[in-house]
Amino acid sequence: MPAAPDLSRVLDMLVDAGMIRVGQKQDVLNRGKEQARHLLLDRRAELRRLLGRQRVSYAISEIELIASFRFKRADMDTVLEEEAITEAVALALGYPFVRVDPLKLDFKLVVDAFGGPFAEKHLVIAIADTGGVLTVAVTDPWNTELLGSLAQFKQKPIRPVMAPKFEILRVIAEFHGFRRSMRAAEVELGVELPDISNLEALYKVSGTNELEATDQPVVQAVWYLLNYAHDQRASDIHIEPKREDALVRMRIDGVLHSVHRMPKGVHPAVVSRVKLLARLDIAEKRRPQDGRFKTVFGKEEVELRVSTIPTAFGEKAVIRIFDPSVLKQPLEDLGFFPREHALYESFVRASNGMVLLTGPTGSGKTTTLYSTLHHIASPRVNICTLEDPIEMVHEAFNQMAMQPKIGFTFGTALRNVLRQDPDVIMVGEIRDAETADGAIQAALTGHLVLSTLHTNDAASAVSRLFDLGVYPFLISGALIGVVAQRLVRKVCVHCSTEELLTSEQVDQLRIKGAEGRRLKVRRGKGCVRCRGTGYRGRTGVFEVMKITPRLQRLIQEKAPAQEIKREALNEGMMTLREYAIKKMAKGETTYEEVLAMTDEAMV
Repeated sequence: MPAAPDLSRVLDMLVDAGMIRVGQKQDVLNRGKEQARHLLLDRRAELRRLLGRQRVSYAISEIELIASFRFKRADMDTVLEEEAITEAVALALGYPFVRVDPLKLDFKLVVDAFGGPFAEKHLVIAIADTGGVLTVAVTDPWNTELLGSLAQFKQKPIRPVMAPKFEILRVIAEFHGFRRSMRAAEVELGVELPDISNLEALYKVSGTNELEATDQPVVQAVWYLLNYAHDQRASDIHIEPKREDALVRMRIDGVLHSVHRMPKGVHPAVVSRVKLLARLDIAEKRRPQDGRFKTVFGKEEVELRVSTIPTAFGEKAVIRIFDPSVLKQPLEDLGFFPREHALYESFVRASNGMVLLTGPTGSGKTTTLYSTLHHIASPRVNICTLEDPIEMVHEAFNQMAMQPKIGFTFGTALRNVLRQDPDVIMVGEIRDAETADGAIQAALTGHLVLSTLHTNDAASAVSRLFDLGVYPFLISGALIGVVAQRLVRKVCVHCSTEELLTSEQVDQLRIKGAEGRRLKVRRGKGCVRCRGTGYRGRTGVFEVMKITPRLQRLIQEKAPAQEIKREALNEGMMTLREYAIKKMAKGETTYEEVLAMTDEAMV
């Protein structure tokens, strides 16, 4: 085991690795004590916020002190950060370096291996238990006494690996904080009580006292889940009852990740708390319910929509997070290339006509719609939206929620909204002939109408309107343009590296003029910022079809979608597959994402 470090020795490791210069080393030695005092105050305040306590103990490590200077690296044009320093020190000492992804950790292993106070004091977490060896992530591998005590306590060999201190602290705060809330809830509820909502239960229990949704442990547990989801950029939280326990999953960049497991007996109280926030009937557990509520993360007010359904093992709740920073983006940030951006801009700046957005659920249509409305909103424009339900409330629009139970549908709303002197009308979705006919009539009478359809590509939107009974001459006169879209995950800019596609992969994509060649692309190798996935964020892939005079004639002749698409391609339209390939060539996404989100029919 290496000797205990001092600041100078760690700095020497970085100098030897070519990451800092000798002058930078001397700067740290000269100003280190003063810098450490300021840094300690900041880190204690941050830790109090993370752990939810007023009194915390903390010591500044050599690695985080060096990172706080924010030096420009000597070997590359980036800032020297704690992660890179930790990796360099681990390499110098011969230890494995790991990036801790909270979504890939075994929650039970982390919280059961070491108690919260012990983990906080020694900054240690268990990340794997395989082959009789416990792998632990530490920030101080020089502490031989700690590693020896761990081996004796666990009665098994300990394999230490190094991880950035801030990652370990985050896991301790989130996992053990959530576990404290769950344990408090278990104590108040009584873990021996069976779940009477389980349809497979062979007996009934009466007179049990369920934990109240307003009890502090439950409130705290839900607070942890919501904040964790926001920090991880999740779009949805799934709280799912299972046979033995309950599972919490989160959808991040379009992919579901298992995050936590909670005791079965606590699950009804957590769901009731969510329903209480959304003003739902907590006594009704047999019927689906929908609601919404708002909360604040930092300085942002975020809207959350709640849906509950009864399942075999109890009530499942899904919380959809509508982050304003996602739903209100500049059009140029959605992923348009210059030509497609100019085309779409011309569509939405028209004084009248219809613009359709198409794609499956989860393809980003709502984000594009809201971003478009914010783009064209002004005091001189009256924007009316017809939604089911209202995704995000905003005072710049006159938003109406459809209520089919009382006969207030898209069709009836369209007839009435025309008396409100609208300039722009947004129809959430064209689902039936009445809505399609009303939207077309509104577009033909001097209004700009924006709406969505569920079709695979742009040309199929015209066929869908045919199917709904709209006359071809009305479609050709009202329709300005159609945009089909998908979302692909973006390569993480913090860990992206270059690689070459094989000739087989190029052939699979059917890239014209590149047969048999190897093309240079980018891929994320995985880091803490992307949770080891290699992807961070998503971007749009678009098929923008402008209705030209030639296409108008084809529509009037009720031509099939294939013929309309062929003509649009002749006039310069890029297919979804071609658009995605261009994104890949620019290093924005990967070969796997192109194949996953587009198919050969989109070529």
